Amino acid sequence: MTNAGKNSREKTMAPSSSSGLTFKLHPLVMLNISDHFTRVKTQLNPPASSCSTGNVPSNADAVFLQNPRVYGCVIGLQKGRTVEIFNSFELIFDPIADNLDRSFVEKKQELYKKVFPDFYILGWYSTGCDATKSDMHIHKALMDINESPIYVLLNPAINHAQKDLPVTIYESEFHVIDGIPQPIFVHTSYTIETVEAERISVDHVAHLKPSDGGSAATQLTAHLTGIHSAIKMLNSRIRVLYQYLAAMHKGDISCENSLLRQVSSLLRSLPAAVSKKFHDDFLMEYNDKLLMSYLAMLTNCASNMNEMVDKFNVAYERNSRRGGRTAFM
Repeated sequence: MTNAGKNSREKTMAPSSSSGLTFKLHPLVMLNISDHFTRVKTQLNPPASSCSTGNVPSNADAVFLQNPRVYGCVIGLQKGRTVEIFNSFELIFDPIADNLDRSFVEKKQELYKKVFPDFYILGWYSTGCDATKSDMHIHKALMDINESPIYVLLNPAINHAQKDLPVTIYESEFHVIDGIPQPIFVHTSYTIETVEAERISVDHVAHLKPSDGGSAATQLTAHLTGIHSAIKMLNSRIRVLYQYLAAMHKGDISCENSLLRQVSSLLRSLPAAVSKKFHDDFLMEYNDKLLMSYLAMLTNCASNMNEMVDKFNVAYERNSRRGGRTAFM
């Protein structure tokens, strides 16, 4: 490593944090980040059959396609010196233009507040092997939401010899470098905290259950493999039918009225997104989601009202002991 590389690394990294905070990380956060990374990588690297063979990516693009970076926010709560990270959501961020969609962050925070009023944005997450100097720009952009945000970094590279979780949590501290105070990332320790529902989900996803003599097969893998095979078969048959109809339209092959009638009958049997039934079903699902949100708000209001009544009765308890009656007794 050159001296310039060493200096750049020293300016963005410190050994450990001195804040004294205790961090608890829930498995749902790690599952969300890994799912986000897997989806983005799959979208950037589609199957060979659907890729265009005319464009060959450069070396830099090929590295990015194999190891894309994803970004999101982590939410939770802080009680005293204990910070508990419960959940996360994705961010709309353009790394090239260094542009963060703040309206999206505010909207997501508002939606989470309706269901989980105690949760707030603790920081953000990303994927990669190590924190870089460019990550500090995103970190600074979130400082107006949280004065001291945290940075959760997940390394998607598989290392079978590593026993520790590939997750690192960073805090930011101001250090004087060359006479100028500059924020740098510092390591902090954490523990894994789970609730009963998370333990059941993680056990279902991660625990290997051999079936049919296979040592690495699971019920979930078999189910997803079956769905993938069915979708792949449907895609290949639709592609063949489309090519046949396109050749028939160009006049390369003669028209077959019987085949066209079968195709027309098949298309009419498919559910149309512009049908009245689809519109009614969509509105029903949408109203159900709104009802859940309103129910959470009403429950929160009822809880606050109950708490206010309890406080009111406690305040006028002395009156009731003297023979008087409170307004809520």
